[in-house]
Amino acid sequence: MKNKTTLIRSLIVIGLLGAVIAFFALGLQHQFNLEALKTRQHALEGYRQAHPWLLAAIFFMVYVAFAALSLPAATLLTLAGGALFGLLEGTLLVSFASSLGATSSFLASRYVFRDAVQQRFGKRLRPINEGMQREGALYLFTLRLVPVIPFFVVNLLMGLTTLPTRTFYWVSQVGMLAATLVFVNAGTQLASLDSLSGIVSPRILGSFVLLGMFPLLARWIVARVKAQRLYARWSKPKRFDRNLVVIGAGSAGLVSAYIAATVRAKVTLIEKHQMGGDCLNTGCVPSKALIHSARLAAQARDAARVGVHIADVKVDFRAVMERVQQAVDIVAPHDSVERYRELGVDVRHGHARIVTPWLVEVDGVPITTRAIVIASGAEPLIPALPGLEGSGYLTSETLWQLRELPKRLLVMGGGPIGCELAQAFSRLGSQVTQIQRPAQLLVREDEEVSAFVRARLVADGVDVRTGCKAVAVEQGSDGAVLVCEVDGQRVRLPYDTLLVAVGRKPRTAGFGLEALGIPAAPTVETDAYLATLYPNIYACGDVAGPYQFTHVAAHQAWYASVNALFGSFRRFRADYSVIPAVTFVDPEVARVGLNEREASEQGIDYEVTHYDLDELDRAITEDQAHGFVKILTSPGKDRILGATIVGQHAGEMLAEFVLAMRHGLGLNKILGTIHAYPTWVEANKYAAGNWKKAHAPERVLAWLARYHAWRRN
Repeated sequence: MKNKTTLIRSLIVIGLLGAVIAFFALGLQHQFNLEALKTRQHALEGYRQAHPWLLAAIFFMVYVAFAALSLPAATLLTLAGGALFGLLEGTLLVSFASSLGATSSFLASRYVFRDAVQQRFGKRLRPINEGMQREGALYLFTLRLVPVIPFFVVNLLMGLTTLPTRTFYWVSQVGMLAATLVFVNAGTQLASLDSLSGIVSPRILGSFVLLGMFPLLARWIVARVKAQRLYARWSKPKRFDRNLVVIGAGSAGLVSAYIAATVRAKVTLIEKHQMGGDCLNTGCVPSKALIHSARLAAQARDAARVGVHIADVKVDFRAVMERVQQAVDIVAPHDSVERYRELGVDVRHGHARIVTPWLVEVDGVPITTRAIVIASGAEPLIPALPGLEGSGYLTSETLWQLRELPKRLLVMGGGPIGCELAQAFSRLGSQVTQIQRPAQLLVREDEEVSAFVRARLVADGVDVRTGCKAVAVEQGSDGAVLVCEVDGQRVRLPYDTLLVAVGRKPRTAGFGLEALGIPAAPTVETDAYLATLYPNIYACGDVAGPYQFTHVAAHQAWYASVNALFGSFRRFRADYSVIPAVTFVDPEVARVGLNEREASEQGIDYEVTHYDLDELDRAITEDQAHGFVKILTSPGKDRILGATIVGQHAGEMLAEFVLAMRHGLGLNKILGTIHAYPTWVEANKYAAGNWKKAHAPERVLAWLARYHAWRRN
């Protein structure tokens, strides 16, 4: 089927090129000029009087063919339409013929070239495709009104996009009408025309350019009118206290304030709780410190495998938690009030509420500002579970108060947070049961990744139960119990401590968004530039989505702050093309781009290349020879669609693939890069080598074998 499609495409290209070459080889271009048309005008008019419908049909088909082949005679044919058929009939014939011809050219470009272009440059073309889906009709309409840009170029380029054929046709029909009228009308005065310069003079072309700018100008005017209506009920200050007010001092808020201060804007940063937000105080920093202690405990117990015998491994849980707090305290100065005030940021502690688009109150104290960035983060999602309220459950925010190791810990949730903490507490000595409603852990990952993680958790003593739906929390004589449903049967799971880790939800309540009418369900709704309903109010980080990663929050903060401060000159569309993610179980799971599940769901063709870490020398020497590198590439090409790494230091190893994807480097470039031996990152090169072996030029190698045999003889 694929070979048949390729053959048809090749025949189309050959046919089109053949027709164009024949046109010029036969000298037909000399028959399509103004003098030739004027010479034949009387003969053509006589033929029209004798055969009006036949001439109209011939003219229509010739025009469609010339437009489809992009031959340089459209202007002359348009003049001929006016000269032979008059303004009304000529306009009808030319308008429909040019639109049909343009659509034929559009479809040919789409059928022959689009798949190859999209496969090769899909990532780079994604913003263009998204723009065409949103406003493709407006873009095409603007181009059609500007004949300075050759219409055949527009036809071919539009065929490479995702613009629907129906939209292309009707926009072309309407958009080319103005130019058609001008040229057909000129054709009605053919006898008085000495050259085409009068029609396509700089003044006329300039008029068309201005006409083409009209849709863009109209859109700008409409946007201004909408903004005026939107802001009409609010009183705008005559002067402002600040250029920017940032709500929330987590990763997104800190970066936003830092950027504003760097460009010498007056900025206020408001935080109700702790500087550094969730990442510093209850998320990334403390959890990774806890995981480190748990990993050391597991390694100590397993040290005998490498000849190191440790008689008794004892975990001092209180000391572990104190060390976790020390890690937070050491990092805290980077995010402190003192540091940001030294940078020039006005830091306020209190509750922020947006009163108007230009006024924010901090515990009732007003601050006027040109722009606002909402970076209020997210908080643990608590399910509506009977008996859960008041049961003393913990979340990823509150478990850090523990100083005694839970004897029986029940973890609700099989996402990254649930898996990381279940494994860590089991290694520290808790009897851990983990439940997950879906049939697999880490539901966003491929099944083999989830199965690998599950096996590791079980090996570390975690009782993993998937397909397990929590029904209620009950208190009995024997303590607390979580009632679950598994395959239609009720199961009672007793516990001492319950950790709820089923996800996180954006913090949107209490900031005045409802009064301003800013949609926030569940995330604050933003456009591609991270602006909310109000063009001067932006949102970034967990509160805006679509990702809940610290590094993405910082990434978005650049766009939000720069657009908020300089959006009147230029705005930047947030780029999510290459987003890495790491789950810090042991061994780690790291991914960038597509995995097999996502590629299949999106209908994207791919090839898979594997490299098992049990073949890596460094992994063998460190007794960590488990895991794999899996790479998705475009069929037959080395372009990386995504990479998943499961193994020790996977998060560090992933950086090479992130860099490669961000800058369009393929597996051949990774293979051609020297990697120090013996290192973990060599696995990336060996994976690239596996891809190369699978795509070896077998015919060339066969000839080389014959050559070497000949040389030996």
